[in-house]
Amino acid sequence: MKIHFTPVAAALGFAAGMLLSSGAAAQTIKIAVAGPFTGPVTQYGTMVKQGVDTAIEQINAAGGVLGKQLEAVTIDDGCEPKQGPVVANRVVNDKIHYVVGHVCSGATIAATNIYDSEGVVMVTPSATAPAVTDGKNYETIFRTIGRDDQQGPAAAKFITEKIKPQKVAILHDKQSYGQGIAASVKGELEKAGIKVVLFEGINAGDTDYSAVITKLKTTGADFVYFGGYHPEMGLLLRQGAEQGLKTKFMGPEGVGNPDINAIAGASVEGLLLTLPADFTQDPSNAAIVKAFKDKKRDPGGAFQLTAYSATKAIADGIKGVGADDPAKVAAFLHSNTIESPIGKLSWNKQGDLNNFKFDVFTWHKDGSKTVYK
Repeated sequence: MKIHFTPVAAALGFAAGMLLSSGAAAQTIKIAVAGPFTGPVTQYGTMVKQGVDTAIEQINAAGGVLGKQLEAVTIDDGCEPKQGPVVANRVVNDKIHYVVGHVCSGATIAATNIYDSEGVVMVTPSATAPAVTDGKNYETIFRTIGRDDQQGPAAAKFITEKIKPQKVAILHDKQSYGQGIAASVKGELEKAGIKVVLFEGINAGDTDYSAVITKLKTTGADFVYFGGYHPEMGLLLRQGAEQGLKTKFMGPEGVGNPDINAIAGASVEGLLLTLPADFTQDPSNAAIVKAFKDKKRDPGGAFQLTAYSATKAIADGIKGVGADDPAKVAAFLHSNTIESPIGKLSWNKQGDLNNFKFDVFTWHKDGSKTVYK
């Protein structure tokens, strides 16, 4: 685990993180950014970090929160569930009260109990697995993204109404996120009377999926859904094309990464995926989009604006209660609506958004994406 302290702006009158005097309050309010900053899905950590940094820069430029500057503390969990508790304990020991993250569902699930029991407010902008919140009775855990049981039905509805396949094969990476959303899609397709001829896990990190591609060909499936992340999807697309598999593929937001083009090559053209709606097209977000671009950051990825919104929710909660008090901030978020670049945010009792929109996009070999029409 690597810890990187990244002050976004200097504290008022002091270097960020310094104390006024022995025992005095810190001049910054720290927000941990927990996610993968090493490993095969570091790009998702980068997306979240860009969103947090942009939000903090704008909040600090406007005077900060309660007269203090916000400070991002980046902590790497490598997208590994076993690192979730390690990171959470470090956050608690460092007396950080707020977290944007974790990014991957497995690491998030592993960390949430510690955050909630220790009174740390955690807002994940990307972990979509229902198990993050279901049945936990957490008070300090929130999301600024929808759940797999919202995303899965959206994908299944699209497949049923737009693609209308005869036979569907569903693959997943055997992890909390990938298997969970794959199961959601399977259930919804079966309800709609679509035949699922294969539901099978592959090993994340493998480099040869020729055996499963052969199996796909033997099933006669005319559509494939994959639950997981872009490295495996990229290989499935490329190796499938090499073996003459012409079936259309679809995946969740975890495959929506520009690096998939380097892996899949031209075979990525036409990949379908669900993503948060493209909030960069909202005219009211023009200034925020410009702030990203001024720093040479891409505001249009899967998680930049959900991370920005998570940071703003925390800041607005602190302002709303007039204190750096995470218990009161959590209560404030549960009972109030927050204005954000992704719309009006309100949460149910377990910290899930009351509303969130996923759209279906087509991915192109030049790295761009377009809303499916």
